[in-house]
Amino acid sequence: MNHKLASIILASAMLAATGAAQAEGCLKGAAVGGVAGHVAGKHGTAGAVGGCAIGHHEANKKEKKAQQAAAASAPAAK
Repeated sequence: MNHKLASIILASAMLAATGAAQAEGCLKGAAVGGVAGHVAGKHGTAGAVGGCAIGHHEANKKEKKAQQAAAASAPAAK
């Protein structure tokens, strides 16, 4: 039970530190990483941290790609 409480506190602290705008992709990645880490040997917290980082990185890549596509399809301003 103590480990679950520590995981919840750590996840809350990470979310508060990054802010809502920075949390895109983090929550989904943390959930998947936490489950994977738990299944792989009781490393749920480490999995959640890694999943958050990867999820945030992937969300940034997706947003950048969408911005590039929008800029390419927009007519040139004169």
